Amino acid sequence: MIIQPVVQPSYASAAVGDREVSDASWRDYWAMTKPEVNVLVAITTATAFCLAARAEPGALPWTRLVQTFVGTVLAASGAATLNQWMEYPFDARMRRTARRAIAAGRIEPTHALMFGVALSLTGVAWLAMTVNPFASAVTIVTLVGYLLIYTPLKRYSALCTAIGAIPGALPPLIGWAAARGHLDDPAWALFAIVFLWQFPHFMAIAWMYRDDYDRAGYKVLPRGDWRSGFVSVHTLLPLLVLPSVSLVPALTDGTSIVYRIGAVLLGLGFFHYAVRFALHKSGSTARQLLVASVIYLPSLFALMIVSRG
Repeated sequence: MIIQPVVQPSYASAAVGDREVSDASWRDYWAMTKPEVNVLVAITTATAFCLAARAEPGALPWTRLVQTFVGTVLAASGAATLNQWMEYPFDARMRRTARRAIAAGRIEPTHALMFGVALSLTGVAWLAMTVNPFASAVTIVTLVGYLLIYTPLKRYSALCTAIGAIPGALPPLIGWAAARGHLDDPAWALFAIVFLWQFPHFMAIAWMYRDDYDRAGYKVLPRGDWRSGFVSVHTLLPLLVLPSVSLVPALTDGTSIVYRIGAVLLGLGFFHYAVRFALHKSGSTARQLLVASVIYLPSLFALMIVSRG
């Protein structure tokens, strides 16, 4: 295995053609926002909004849905950028993240900081002005939990997954709050689904890149002989509860039998790959579980929307 050396960022290396620097910077700033993660954030937020809005008579408020989408994605993009700003010295030690814009020296840390703060504040302010203050407040809680609690905790304790799953599961509450101005029981069911889903999703990532995390000094997994058992428990235990939570009566009232069958089948498929990973941990089984997790959540939320007509 070839280990890439830790190289200190050199911002002078950007002295190439102005056109090339401009294009590279645009792509780097876009990548810092983690658009692939924002897709899942947008799906969970929009689903919660639609379910909450359809619980009341009248047409779906499309304008407010778009406004919620914009504000949430802006805030999530800011959080992703600020996370990379906080962790860029450690990103440089990991093969998976060494080429990120700040770690590789293509974007100065102060520029990334200003960009992330601007995105986060714009998202929070946008939600407060165009949607409602409660949705904005939930977004602030999400940002604080993710950036000030979860991100630093990754370097101190494997409990970071459980703690980080809380702000990670808040986007559905943002969507529900945006539609209703308050939270009802179904909103917490959506929160629970996303909360539980994150454990097998992150365990797959943590196992795939465990050497990278160790090299950078992250303690997302415990060291020693009980690492494997820790990963198995945190992968399987949430998935024993998740199928039941996905069928909470308060959430499925008014849904068709298609949703119930689909939710069960999706849960069984997800659990199948989790068991394979728990029994035979490898890069291959971890990657398969990761793919299964990425398929499961959007599919389940899509079924919720379709089944309500």
